[in-house]
Order: sequence, then structure tokens, then C-alpha cells
Amino acid sequence: MTLIPTAVAAPPRTTELFRAGGAALVVAFRGEELPEVLHWGADPGAVDAEALAALDAASARQVSASALDVPWPLTILPTERDGWEGRPGIAGSLDGAPLLPGWRVVAVSQDEHGFTLSAEDGGLRLESSLRFDAAGILHVDHRVENAGDGDVALAALDATLPVPARADELLDFGGRWTRERAPQRRAAVMGSTARESRRGRTGHDAPLLTVLGTPGFGDASGELWAVHLAWSGDAVFRVDRLPEGRSVLGAGELLRVGEVVLGPGDSFTAPTAWFAWSDAGLDGVSDRFHRSLRAREAHPRSPRPVVLNTWEAVYFDHTLEPLVRLADAAAEVGVERFVLDDGWFLGRRSDDAGLGDWAVDPDVWPDGLHALVAHVQERGMGFGLWVEPEMASPDSELARAHPDWLLAPSDRATRTWRQQHVLDLARPEASAWVLDRLDALLTEYPIEYLKWDHNRDLLEAVHAGRAGVDAQTRAVYALLDELRRRHPVVEIESCSSGGARVDLGILARTDRVWASDTNDPLERTRIQRWTEALLPPELIGSHVGPARAHTTDRVTELRFRMAATLFASAGIETDITRFGAEERSELAAWIAAYKRLRPLMHTGRLLHRATADEGTVLTGAVSDDRRHGLYRLTRERTGEWAVPPAVRLPGLDPALTYRVRVVRELTAARFLDVVPVPWVAEGEATLRGALLETVGVRTPLLAPASALVLEAEAL
Repeated sequence: MTLIPTAVAAPPRTTELFRAGGAALVVAFRGEELPEVLHWGADPGAVDAEALAALDAASARQVSASALDVPWPLTILPTERDGWEGRPGIAGSLDGAPLLPGWRVVAVSQDEHGFTLSAEDGGLRLESSLRFDAAGILHVDHRVENAGDGDVALAALDATLPVPARADELLDFGGRWTRERAPQRRAAVMGSTARESRRGRTGHDAPLLTVLGTPGFGDASGELWAVHLAWSGDAVFRVDRLPEGRSVLGAGELLRVGEVVLGPGDSFTAPTAWFAWSDAGLDGVSDRFHRSLRAREAHPRSPRPVVLNTWEAVYFDHTLEPLVRLADAAAEVGVERFVLDDGWFLGRRSDDAGLGDWAVDPDVWPDGLHALVAHVQERGMGFGLWVEPEMASPDSELARAHPDWLLAPSDRATRTWRQQHVLDLARPEASAWVLDRLDALLTEYPIEYLKWDHNRDLLEAVHAGRAGVDAQTRAVYALLDELRRRHPVVEIESCSSGGARVDLGILARTDRVWASDTNDPLERTRIQRWTEALLPPELIGSHVGPARAHTTDRVTELRFRMAATLFASAGIETDITRFGAEERSELAAWIAAYKRLRPLMHTGRLLHRATADEGTVLTGAVSDDRRHGLYRLTRERTGEWAVPPAVRLPGLDPALTYRVRVVRELTAARFLDVVPVPWVAEGEATLRGALLETVGVRTPLLAPASALVLEAEAL
């Protein structure tokens, strides 16, 4: 949490406007009381102090029947003491008595983009910050400190913002392993609604975003308000629609009973909540998140290398000669990074042993990994390695030597999950053990990339006699931070049984996420699309898998698997030494095209559109200057049209003329037309941007599980 110095005295009653990127926040400061947000949404433009004061007066609450006798404020941290009867912004107890602070603001600092305040209530201190970044994302932070003599048991510290009543349709996400981020839409109902995650990690079924919008909002239409919590542990996303007050959207860390107890002098900083508003539909919300992430100092800006990961090629069968042949085949088709997955360390011949013993297994690698690493580098590729540092197998030297290092109740072991337990990294000696082992590997070998996995939920996570998810999550963050301090050029991927840890807390310390363990292209395109609601493509790993997906048993053609992997940080996860000459040629052509187009996909604005052709999905990326666009039309199932309707290409400059062509090396070409579409057969068409946006172009009738990729370049 980064706070502005609070050197300015608390203001009198004033109403202030904060803005950035077309979004705005109007806040009424009530002297020593916590302020109230009157508006979060569209920028109202030039508004003077008199007009803001008039808005404050016009926004005054009336007293309703069967309610409090006086108007009450909806503050930035609402509680029953304010009159709020929804989920409280802060909750807990002080020496056993309910925590109902009556805050007194003692200092405020502000500029055009937001404000920070300090407030007190006896022995409790609060620091809150609401600030826009340049992309119009509003970052909300809260920190409480126990400055008294008693103990404060904290139960909640949520970030909340009001939204207007017209936002009455709700979107968030469910899912499971290999089906992450499955969208679910419904009406926003009256009452307090909370989505809780108690998995100890973000979860395959994590909400990712909670979005409230105007009825029928779509990819490019509707007004939306959204929140994401930058946190990798237990979380709660909440919507409150009460008849006595405005609707509230929010999120916070889910705290177990007794998990956070602040003794005198202790403090607790809540995870940052990222709030986004847009009047341009879901893509407008995503565009704000993408621009905000791309503006980070540590955001990866070098071209995202094409990866070959060995998991679905060899699984646990680690032998030097086949891996050398795999590396040779990878280099020949243009792979830039070779990642050795699970199976390289002590006793790891299957997934029921070895986790925690992070040393190269001499039985499999008698000379260490040096020969393989050297060969990979000689072929012009970087070397990466799989690790799962937060876990320990019961059958491991670590678990036998230190059973007390497991994250579990002191009187019994927890159930295993994938034959493994969680290592209690909040124990300094356990965290130091892991850090030393990883540091030694990164020092001995020229490893440029770690695939950091996390293959189970945290159940009965007890640390030092109390609930331990918060301590574990913060310890993992600290471990990653220190490892990156020691090895700043090493990139790290967050993998968690696939996509069970996709959040901006872990991505503050890693360089990409593995979106899912399924490489089935039909499943992956849906997962990818909704992961893109939060993350730009360069942060999302997606690989070309084998013809028969091991997660669904579905068989698909190579060209379709390649097309489905296009809008991503792309790679390969299959044994390409088994490919014939034609398949290797196709793979090499796809990689060359990906390398040519990744600057566009990894910097441009991402667009999604529903088409008039049932069963098809359109994804596009358009450069900032709107002179270059790339579009993928994917057919997932058959539709009702024998002759498909024209597909409109959004985002281009209506005044420019474009050459539109089929990118043959990226197109999964299974066309069912009897007579080919003329312009596709000819190879290109020339049209004005206005016509491409409003009328579109005819496309072939695609067979299910195929895709058409189009490139538009301004003349």
C-alpha cells in the first residue's frame, strides 16, 4: 500500500472532483467524519466548486419510513454506526466488544487523481487511499493500526464504492479445473450478496471480476462498474443493494476467525482493490485494466518468447537423449525458450514423492542438468525449469526431517491432495530453506525462467495455532520478492493446477500466468477470452498441445490448435519429435507469423465481438494508431446460416483505407463452401475502415473447430 504523505489538515465540509482517463470520483468531505462518495463513473467535465456544492446538497439523503430518524452517510468504510445495514466495511472486536469505530479524520492529502486520509478512533488508526491511475483504474487501499492497549481481532476490511441503481445486471465467474473463468450472468437482487473463496489460493472458481452493468451490456455496449482484488488467498466479492441506500460494489480479503489479531502497535494492510468503470462495455473495462497493467514499471516489455514446455511431451520420463532431440526439434521450428517440467529432482518419478527436495536427482541426471542446459543454449534458446516450492510430499526427505513445517493443525496431518501437503512458509526456517534451494539452483544454472506451480487448495491451514492463509499468502509474496531481488532477470510464471492463481497480487511478482491445464483449443479459447477480461494477452500463457487433448480426449487439427493459441504468450506443449515434415513446416510458419505479429497483439487494444453467425467468436487486436489490426474468427459449433453473414472488423480508423488479407499460416482452413468466397480466394480486399466497421466482409463457411485469421493494414 502506497500512501501520499498526509501533511494537510482535515478540510471543512467540501465536495471534490477527482478524475483520470475519462473516469471520475466525486467525494463529499464531512469535516472530521469519513467522506462519502457521491459519484463514481463518467467524468462530468468542467465543474466548479459551486456546482459541486450544489450536487452535494442535491444528493442529501432523505429520511424514509421505518428507518433512522436522521439522514445517514454511506462512507468509504461503512458500518452500523453510520446506519449501514449491509456487509460492513470493517468488522471485528476490541477485547471482545464489537468493533464499531467512530472515525475522526485528522489529515487529508489530495491532488487531481485522488486522496489519502488518516483517521482515528481512540486506540485505532486508519489510513485510506482512493486514487486513479492514468488508465482510469481507481485503486482503493485501507490500513488499520492498533495504537491502543487491547487486542483487536479483525474480521473484515473491505474496499467498497457505491454504484447507481441502473446497474442491475451482475456478471462474475465460476469454473473448475480445466474450465476456469466460466462466465455467469444474472439479475442483481436486493440484499447483500457475497461470493466467498475459501481455497487458500485464488481458485479455479474465483470470481476474477465482479461486474455490475446496465441491462443487456455486451462486449462494446453498456455502462459497467467492476472490481478485482489483487490478492492470492481467501477473498470475498460483495454486492449490497439495500432499500435504505445506494448499491455498493466491493471486495476484500476473507479473514478466518482469529486469523488477524492486532496487538498494541500491530497493523494490517488490506489487499488493494482495483475498480474500473466504462461506458464502452466489457472491452472498455478490460481496456482500462490492460492499459494500467502495461504502464507498470515491471511489466514485461521484451518480446514474449515462444516456449516449449516438456510436460505433455515426456511427463516424468526424464532421459537426456530424448530431451536433446526435443530441444533440437524445438530450435528448428523457431522456439525461443525450452522449459524442463516436473520430474527432474530427487525421487520424482511420479507425482507422489519428492516435493520439497529441490536438488537435481543424480539417479536420473548423474552429471546434473548442465549437459541439457548447455545444449539448449547452444541451439539459441533460453532454459527454464519447473518448481513447486510451496509444497512437500509426505514421501520426501524434507517432510521426514521436518514434519512440523507442514501447514496443518499441530495434533494431526491434513488430507493429501495430489499426494502432497502445503509447506508452512510463514515459518521463517521453512521459507529460508526454500529460498536457499532455489537460490542455489539459479546460481548454479543459467536459468532464465521458473514455472512456479501450486497444485492444491489449502485446507485446515493452521499456522502457530491460528488460521494461516493470510500469513501463508504474505510469506509467498515475500519469498518471491526476495528471490527476484537476488535474481532480477529471471522471469517467473504463476501456474496453479492450471489457472487457480490468476490475480493481480501474484502478477505483481510474476511475468505471466498459466491460464488452464487444458490445451484443448475449443475449451482454451473460451478460457482465454474471459481471462482477457482482466489480463492483456502477453501475460497469459497458452500452448499448442497434442492432437488428442489429455484433459478432454478430443482430437483437433494442428492448424486449429495453433490458431487458438495466437492471442497469448504462446508456446508448445507436445512431443514435436513425432511430427512429420509437413506438420513441422506448419508449426515453423505459425511461429514465424506469431513473432511478426506479437508486437501488435501484446501492445494493441484487444477487442471481442459477438457475430451474427451463431457458433462463431471474433477476437481482434488493433494498434494504438489504428493502422494495423488482426482478427481471428473461430467457429466452435455449427450455425443456422448456409451462407454466413458478413463479419464486421471493429476498431479501425473509418477515414483510412485498409488492405485486408487472410493470414494463411495462421488460418485453420476447413472451408465448407461449394464456391469459394471471391476475395478470400484472391487473397485480399481493399476497403475503407468505415465500411469494415459498419458493413464488414464475407467469410467462408467454417467447419466446427476451425478458424480464419485476417490482417488489416492501412495503405
